[in-house]
Order: sequence, then C-alpha cells, then structure tokens
Amino acid sequence: MSDTAYARTPRTTPTRYKDRATWEKEAIQQVLDSAWICHLGFVAPDGTPVVLPTIYARVGDRLYVHGSTGSRPLRAAGADRGLPVCLTVTLVDALVLTKSAFNHSVNFRSVVAHGTAHQVTDPAELAVALDALVDHAVPGRSREVRPANAKELAATAVIRLDLDEVSAKTRADGADDDEADLELPYWAGVVPLTSGYGTPEPHASSAVPLPAHLGDLVRAGGATC
Repeated sequence: MSDTAYARTPRTTPTRYKDRATWEKEAIQQVLDSAWICHLGFVAPDGTPVVLPTIYARVGDRLYVHGSTGSRPLRAAGADRGLPVCLTVTLVDALVLTKSAFNHSVNFRSVVAHGTAHQVTDPAELAVALDALVDHAVPGRSREVRPANAKELAATAVIRLDLDEVSAKTRADGADDDEADLELPYWAGVVPLTSGYGTPEPHASSAVPLPAHLGDLVRAGGATC
C-alpha cells in the first residue's frame, strides 16, 4: 500500500466496468467520510449470510463499526481470529433516465472493503472510536455531550476493520441511449439527487442556544452528496 493508494487485490478488482474503479485513498476516503450508514456483511456461525446496516466512522486507514454487545457480528469478532467481513458504503448522486427501459441507470459512488474485523477492547482505543462515531455524524459533537458511563460502555461494542483491501467505484455519466433510440419521442437526461441539513428542532429540555458546531453545520449546509 502506497501513501496515496491502497493495494489492488483480486477481491478489490471489479470484473465489470473496471474503468470506474479506483484505489486512490483520497477518492475512497471522501466517499467514506460523506456517508452515515454502512452495510456489514458476514457469514453467521450457522452458515447463514447476514448483511446489517449500521453506523461507522473512519480514523486514518481504519474503520470503526458500532454495535451492541449482544449482536452476532460483535460477539464473533471478539474471538482471537476475528470475523471475516465485507463492508460497503454507497452514495447515489443522480437518476439516469434513458429512452429505453434497459439503459436506465444511476450515478453513484461506492466503496467495498474486505478484511477481518476485530472487537475493540483497549479502553483508550475504544474512547477514540466512540468519539469518532459521534463526530462522524456532526463534527465536534463529542465535546458537547456527556461521555458514556460504565453501564453504557458495557452495552456498547465496536469492531475495527483496517483498510487493507478496499476500492471505490464511480459512475458519473449522462444518459447513454442506443443510436437507434435517439429519435424516439421520450425524455432522457439526468435527475440530480442531493441531501442536506435542515433547521435543527430543539427538544423541550434544550434551554441552551444552538451550539456552534450545529450552527456551522447548518450554515455549511445545502447538499452533502
């Protein structure tokens, strides 16, 4: 693995549309830092494939994935051998509408990471991971809330996945109609999709002014992807 790119492996090299793939760290980390939910895939002890949506955060070349101490992947990852997983993140940027049903598509950015996840047990690393999970949603939020107490920590588990086998794939093209369909009387084009932050709605117990980290988020605001 170089300073600017992750190593290519058979598992991170797509078999279709290879030109859309990248192993560049900057591109991969930008996708990871722009989404809130990942999908964690693994094989349960009974052989059943499982995919779970959950929150995550990136710290350098490492992902931390949140869960409870009672969840199956967290229990399995606590073993010394860890848990083989496949983690995915996807951002959808636009709907691509064509004159034929077959050629419809979406513009997207996605990341797929393979590896062995391990439960975080070191208290210092766990503190870093939990702060990162809170700050991934709203930067600076971990400094503005009560830290987890002993009971809450006992009910919370975090697994670590090093970004050793990871790649990104992107589609950012327009409508791609067959030449024979170009004169058909149907609309074709791209419909951009955006997401952004709305106006914060305080809870009845919130007697303090809107904190700076939330104000900055809203002002920065419009589209995040």
